[in-house]
Amino acid sequence: MSYKFFENKDCEFYPCHKGLKEINCLFCYCPLYRIKDCGGNCKILENGVKDCSSCAFPHIRENYEKVIEKLK
Repeated sequence: MSYKFFENKDCEFYPCHKGLKEINCLFCYCPLYRIKDCGGNCKILENGVKDCSSCAFPHIRENYEKVIEKLK
């Protein structure tokens, strides 16, 4: 099951989200960005762009299956 989690502590942007004990870097660029109801904690700006800076949904180990389900 190691394919469900990858943490890159050598990344120049690590940690990209503060306050998490571990970060799943597998979904570094969120595959749910274009999905309106992504399940994360994002804000839609006036110009329609998603602000995902406060969202860690795809980076939490236990959410792997939820991300995959949303992509189906």
